[in-house]
Amino acid sequence: MPQELPPHLLRGVCPLDQFQFNDTSELEPLDAVIGQQRAVQAIDFGLNMKSQGYNIFVTGDAGTGKSSIVRDIVLQYAARLPAPDDWCMVNNFEDEYCPKAMRVPSGKATAFSKSIHRLIEDIQAEIPRTFDSKLVQEQLADIRNSFTDQQKSLIDNVDVFAEPRHIRISRDESGYQALPLMDGKPIGSDEFDLLPLEKRSEIEGNIQKVQTELETALREVNRFNQIVDEREDAFMKTTAEKLLDEKLAPFLETYSEFEDILSFIYALKADVVENLDSFLSPFSSENGETVDRNEERRARDAFFRRYRVNVLVTQKQDKGAPVICESNPTYPNVIGRIERRAYMGAVTTDFTLVQAGSLLKASGGYLLMEIEPLLQNPFIWEALKRSLQNQYLAIEDIPSDPGYQSVSLRPEQIPLDVKVILMGDYELFESLQNYDSIFNKIFRVRADFDDEAPLNPDTILQYARFIARVCRDEALLPFTPDAVAAVIEDSSSAVEDRTRLSLRFGPTVGLLKEADYWANQNHSPRVTGQYVMQALKEYRFRYNLYEEKVHESYMDGSVLMDIENSVVGQVNGLAVYQIGEISFGRPSRITAETYLGKSGVVNIERETNLSGNTYDKGVLILSGYLGRTFARLHPLSLTISIAFEQNYGVIDGDSASSAELYAVISSLSDVPVFQGIAVTGSVNQKGEVQAIGGVNEKIEGFYDLCSARGLTGRHGVMIPASNVRNLMLKQEVVEAARKGEFHIYPVSTICEGIEILTGAPAGVADNDGRYPDATIYGRVQHKLEFFLKRALKFDGLVERRISDGFVKCSQARRANPEE
Repeated sequence: MPQELPPHLLRGVCPLDQFQFNDTSELEPLDAVIGQQRAVQAIDFGLNMKSQGYNIFVTGDAGTGKSSIVRDIVLQYAARLPAPDDWCMVNNFEDEYCPKAMRVPSGKATAFSKSIHRLIEDIQAEIPRTFDSKLVQEQLADIRNSFTDQQKSLIDNVDVFAEPRHIRISRDESGYQALPLMDGKPIGSDEFDLLPLEKRSEIEGNIQKVQTELETALREVNRFNQIVDEREDAFMKTTAEKLLDEKLAPFLETYSEFEDILSFIYALKADVVENLDSFLSPFSSENGETVDRNEERRARDAFFRRYRVNVLVTQKQDKGAPVICESNPTYPNVIGRIERRAYMGAVTTDFTLVQAGSLLKASGGYLLMEIEPLLQNPFIWEALKRSLQNQYLAIEDIPSDPGYQSVSLRPEQIPLDVKVILMGDYELFESLQNYDSIFNKIFRVRADFDDEAPLNPDTILQYARFIARVCRDEALLPFTPDAVAAVIEDSSSAVEDRTRLSLRFGPTVGLLKEADYWANQNHSPRVTGQYVMQALKEYRFRYNLYEEKVHESYMDGSVLMDIENSVVGQVNGLAVYQIGEISFGRPSRITAETYLGKSGVVNIERETNLSGNTYDKGVLILSGYLGRTFARLHPLSLTISIAFEQNYGVIDGDSASSAELYAVISSLSDVPVFQGIAVTGSVNQKGEVQAIGGVNEKIEGFYDLCSARGLTGRHGVMIPASNVRNLMLKQEVVEAARKGEFHIYPVSTICEGIEILTGAPAGVADNDGRYPDATIYGRVQHKLEFFLKRALKFDGLVERRISDGFVKCSQARRANPEE
C-alpha cells in the first residue's frame, strides 16, 4: 500500500540562506528578461532581418509582460538607427484629384511647410507691387504702343480709300462701320430708301468695297494686337519668373538632393506663372461680377490652398527610428484618412485634408499592435496585408455607407519600410497560419513567450532583482529576504509547480504593491514576509464571498457530504470552481450503482446534458478498464449507473474518472469506501492514474471542510503520483500533515488507490485470470459471474417463453384458419 507524502514534499520552500542582502534596495535592479530566451532571440532575429516578409508575431498568455518587454527591446534597437525622412502631401497641379507624396529631410517637414506658406504670402504681395512699379508699367506701355502707329495707319488708309466713294469709317462700342455720305452727312435709312435704284446700287457697291478694305485692315490690326498680347504675356511671365527665381533660389540650393522637393518647386513656379491673374486681380464670381469681401477672402483662400504643404509625418528627434504603439488599430488610425470640408451644403476635399495613420508614422521604424482588435475590422486587416506585401501605402477612403457617394482623392502611393510586430494568443496565430495564405508570407517570425521558467539559483536572484526594479520604478518600500521568498513561493503556486516560477508578472506586480500598502499601513520601513502573506490573505478575502457561500452549504447540510463513515458505491471526488481570478476546490459526492442488465455504463450527467466531452470520454474509459480487467474469461453483463449527486450545472474534465471507477468497484465488490479520503485523478484503460490540474485547490478545499468539521487524524486526499511536483499547499495544510491530522496519498494505479480507500488488497490475477476470493477484485469477479449466470438463465427463460408463444399462435391459426 502506498505511503503518505512527508510534509516537506507538500510545499516548495524558497531557502533564505541564498539571499546575501538585507533588503532589495541593496540589489541592482534587473535590466534583463527572465526566462524568455527563446522569445528574445526570435525578436532579435526578426529585428535584424532586413528581407521582406520578416515581420514578427508575438504569442503568449496575458500578464507575461510581452507587450512591455517587446516595447523595451524595440526601443533599444530603434535608438541605434537613423531617423527616417519626413513625408508630405502636395498638390498635383496637373490633376488635383491625384495629389503627390513628397519626401522631405528628417525633421524638416514642418519648417518646409511654413517656409512655403510664407513664400506664397510674399509672392502675393510682391507680384502686384512689381507689376505696379513705374519701370514695369513703362515697359508694358511700350509693348502696348509698339504697333499703335501701324494700326492707325491701316485705318487711315481705309479712310483715304473710302473718302472719294463718299463713305465714312465710324467706330463705336460694337466696332467699325462703313457709313454712306451725302453732302458730307450720313444718309439715314429712310432717306436711303427714297434714292433712285441706280444710286442705291452705287452706294451699296462702294460700301462693299470699303468693307472689304476695312476687314483686311482689321485683320492686320488684330494680328498686331495678338503680337502685343503675346509680347505682354511673355514680358509678364519673364518678369514673374525673374521674381520667382530670386524667391525660390534658397529652396533649390537647400534641397538640391531631394528630387521630390525640386519637382514640387518647379511645378509651383510654373503654376504661379500660369495663374498670374489670380495674383494681380480681385476674385470674381462665376458670372464675372466682383464678390463681397468675405466671399473674396474665401475664394482666395480656396485658390491659394493649392500651394500649401500638408505635413503627413515629421520626425521629432534627429536620431532613432520611430516606434509606434497603436492601441486602437482602426482603419483611419492605421492606414490614414481623407477628411472632408463642408460649406453651404456642399462637401469637398483636397490634399490638405489627407491624414497619415500609424503605418506611415512608423515607416523607417516599428509598429506594435494587438492582433485581436485588428481582426475585428476586415478592411484594416486586408489593407495592412496589402501594404506589407507591396511595400507601398495607399491612403484611400472606405465608405461606411454603401450608398454614400462623394468625389474623393487618389493620393499617390507612398513607399513603405516598416517592421510590424503583432501580439496575440496562440489560437489566433494558429488560425491565421491555417486559413490566411498571405499571413505566412508577411509574418515569418514567431516569438513565443513562455508563462513559466525553471526555479534555480539564477532565476531566484533574477526574481529578487526584478522585485528591486519594481520597487524603484513604483517607489515601493524595499523587500526583505523573507518577503522575496514569499513572493517567489506564490509565483510557484501560480504555476502549480514547485520546480518552476511564474512569468506572469502582472499579478506579481500587483502583489508587490499590495504588500507595500500593508507595510505602510503599519508604518514599517520595509516589506517583510508577513505583509506579503497579509496581502495574499486580504486579496482572497475581497474575492471569496462565493467560496464562503459554497462552504456554508456544506456546513449547514444543504449539500450532503459524509467524511466520517464507510459507504458502498460512494466516493468523495474533488472539483475546482473558477470565479474570475479566484479558484477553489470543494468535494462532490459520486455514487455508482451496479445491477443486472446489458446497458453497460450509464452516465446520468450525459443523459441529462450536464456533461462536457472530456467528462464523457473519462466515463467511457471505465468500460475499457472493466473489460480489460474482468472480461477476459466471460463477457460483462451488467448496467452501471454513475452520478454526481446534487450537481445542477454542466461539468467537464476527466479528473473524477478514477473516483468514479473506485465507486463502481466498491459497488461490485460490496466493500465500503472510507469517506474521509477524497479522490482526484484521471485514469486510462490500463488502470494508470494520470495527472490532473488544480491539485492544490482540491486538497485545500477538502481540508477546509474537514478542518471546519473537526480533524480526526484519518482525513486526507488521494492524488496521482505524477502530481506530487505540483504541490504548493498553504502552510496550514502542511502543518496539519506534520501533526498527523491530514494525509496526502500519491497513487499510480487504481489497485493502489482501492487498497487505500477500503483497507483491503485489490488482488493479483493468476495465469488463468482468476483473482483470489478474499481480494477486492476477487469479489468483483464473483459478482460479475453471478450477473452473467442470472442473465443467461433469464435469457433462456425468455427464449422458452417466446418459443411457447410461437407454438400456441400456430396451433390457434390451425384451429381457426379464417382468423
